[in-house]
Amino acid sequence: MVKLYQTKVLLFLLALTIVSCTNKEEKTAFKFGVWITADAKRTDDDYAKEFKKYKDGGIDEVLINTKTDPKLLSRLVPVATKEGLKVHAWIMAMNRPDDSLALKHPDWYMVSKEGKSCFDNRPYVDYYQWLCPTRKESRDHVLSLVEGLAKVKGVESVHLDYIRFPDIFLPISLLPKYNLVQDVELPQFDFCYCDECIKAFEKIHHKSPKDSHNTSIDMEWKNFRLNAIKSVVDDAYKIAHKNNKKLTAAVFPYPEMADHMVRQRWDKWNIDEVYPMIYHSFYDEEIDWVGYATKQGVSDLDGKQTKINTGIYIPGLKSDKELREAILLAKENGATGVTFFDGNALSDNNLKTIKSTKESLRTSLN
Repeated sequence: MVKLYQTKVLLFLLALTIVSCTNKEEKTAFKFGVWITADAKRTDDDYAKEFKKYKDGGIDEVLINTKTDPKLLSRLVPVATKEGLKVHAWIMAMNRPDDSLALKHPDWYMVSKEGKSCFDNRPYVDYYQWLCPTRKESRDHVLSLVEGLAKVKGVESVHLDYIRFPDIFLPISLLPKYNLVQDVELPQFDFCYCDECIKAFEKIHHKSPKDSHNTSIDMEWKNFRLNAIKSVVDDAYKIAHKNNKKLTAAVFPYPEMADHMVRQRWDKWNIDEVYPMIYHSFYDEEIDWVGYATKQGVSDLDGKQTKINTGIYIPGLKSDKELREAILLAKENGATGVTFFDGNALSDNNLKTIKSTKESLRTSLN
């Protein structure tokens, strides 16, 4: 009887040790993800091979853009999970190019300070068709798409992208491409001056931004637009959690920068995880900027539960040595993971580097 009791105690202690080690590993694990865009014409077998390649290369999760098609997402989730990958439903939120329902409602779109609508006057590129975050019909449409993806079985999160305004300032390395100089806020890139936004702003502040001497320093007008995006995010958070999913988002490098460039203040959102796109080459920065921008975001989230996964732009890296350095810089500066843009850009050598870096990180934790 005593021996039986001792055996039971030993088994119980062993079980506690295993659970403790598992919990510790979950808390300290540094995850690796990749953004990909799905094609319904591809077969499940084809995707299974792709997902296996990612898993064998150290990738833990895939963020899949199905152009908000829940059926395609439902088809791909079990294929990915069978290969050991977690799946996030990646959605272009406020920027809805070729959205067949939205296109039936021209009044749903953002309007520039010049009075031109994204419906038929798109800034920078043809796929910039931004919906107004204030107008009830347009925001409800976006939230309904979020809900459709959140209901898909097996999805880890709904992953918001383009959850912001159009770029008031482009990344510096992109300016020559558009033959632009953006030393000040230019009216053709300053949104949203639609009737609904003006009316809502006037109700709160008893003035119109159209009468402002200088809208670039009108903090009430700026905050109105920051809060319009926050409101959409916070409602999306409720929808995701109602369906037992997380809410995550691809965002600009760190909050002050996102605020300045695209009216996005993500440190104030209700959200589980953010994936700041710290694409150093876009800003003519060196590789160490990955660490700087990661640390800034982590600092701005101090005291909040929101986690940071650093986004790394594969074509912007000069070598696999830089890839490894970017991963380590993200980890050293407080990120809980890294995600790569995008799947098509990941070479076999990249995946070998990711896997070896992942293994070295795990070894250092033991």
